[in-house]
Amino acid sequence: MDELAADGVSAYRAVVRENPQFVEYFRQSTPERELGRLPLGSRPAKRRAGGIESLRAIPWIFGWTQTRLMLPAWLGWEAALSKALARGEGQLLGQMREQWPFFRTRIDMLEMVLAKADADIARLYDERLVQSDLLPLGAHLRDLLSQACGVVLGLTGQSQLLAHSPDTLEFIRLRNTYLDPLHLLQAELLARSRQQEAAQDSPLEQALLVCVAGIAAGLRNTG
Repeated sequence: MDELAADGVSAYRAVVRENPQFVEYFRQSTPERELGRLPLGSRPAKRRAGGIESLRAIPWIFGWTQTRLMLPAWLGWEAALSKALARGEGQLLGQMREQWPFFRTRIDMLEMVLAKADADIARLYDERLVQSDLLPLGAHLRDLLSQACGVVLGLTGQSQLLAHSPDTLEFIRLRNTYLDPLHLLQAELLARSRQQEAAQDSPLEQALLVCVAGIAAGLRNTG
C-alpha cells in the first residue's frame, strides 16, 4: 500500500503541480471561475491569488464534477495500479481486494466514480471553452481516465464498470438521460457568459445556476 500511495502521489503531482498549463486548463474547462459568482455556499472560490494551492476544496471538486472528468477522485490510481501490475503484483492486489475491507472499499469507490465519469462530456467542455494550445492537455487527461477504467476492470475481472451492481448501473444510465442535455446547455452558457459580463441576476447567470444545481443533484456529488 505504501508503494501504491507513493506512485499515486507522484503521478498526481506530475499533472496538478508540475504541468505549467494545468491551472489555466482547469479554469478554462470547468465552471471554477463562475462558482464564486453563484450563491452556492462556500465562497469565495479562492482563498487568495495564486496557483492550485489557492483554491478552496469545494470548487476544486465541484468544478471537475460538473464537467464529468471527476479528476481528483481517480488521478494517480491509474499509475499506481499499472505499476503494481507491471511489477507482477496482480495476484497480491487481488488478495488485498478480497481480504482487506479498506482496500476493497477504496476500489469500489473508485469504480463508482469512474462509472459516473464521461470522457465525451468532458471533451464537449474542452471544445467549447478551452483555447487550442491547452486542448492536448485535456486529451491527455481523458486518456489517463481511460487507463484508470482499464486497470480497474483488470483488477475486478469485469467486462464493464459496476457489472456486479446492475441496479446501480441502470440508475446511473437513467440519470444520464437527463444530465447529458444539461451538460450541453451548461457548456454553451459558460461560453456565452465568458463573452459578456452578465449581471448576477441576469437570465444568463440564472440559467447557468440552474444547470450547475441540476448537474450536482443528478450526480449526487457536489464537493
